Amino acid sequence: MHSTPDKQVSIQVDLARQILTVLRPGMEAIAFPVSTASKGAGEQVGSFQTPRGEHFIRACIGRGLPPGAVLVGRRPSGEIYTEEFARQYPERDWILSRILWLCGKQPGFNRLGQVDSMQRYIYIHGTPDSQPMGVPASHGCIRMRNQDVIQLYSMVNPGTPVSISEGVV
Repeated sequence: MHSTPDKQVSIQVDLARQILTVLRPGMEAIAFPVSTASKGAGEQVGSFQTPRGEHFIRACIGRGLPPGAVLVGRRPSGEIYTEEFARQYPERDWILSRILWLCGKQPGFNRLGQVDSMQRYIYIHGTPDSQPMGVPASHGCIRMRNQDVIQLYSMVNPGTPVSISEGVV
């Protein structure tokens, strides 16, 4: 059902357009709507902003989980998201289905010290389908529809490059 991830795949995230694009040599690009930080772009620890620059996928988490599976601390909780379940926990920032954990590649900009994307737990992850896409609303991560993040997960590996910018690169 899932294809083997292509080692030459790369990802571009356009913060201005709220679009994640998957680029594959010799194939048509695939674009997904996303939701990045409501506080805009920024690299500082504690900023709740989406970091810019060159990254790579450090870890792919959630293989085989059902759509809507709840992840807490990067581990499946055994729960499946429902609107009723969400009403019981209104303050939770839901991380669902899959996590692609990002690591910055640019020391002093998005790696190490007070700007380290990985230590900030910046992910590409699933979110409730009731959440808006195409508008900034996250706490810093890149949110996707569950079916979209599951499809993306099937196309990538740890090491896949991810470029995050405020416009077309």
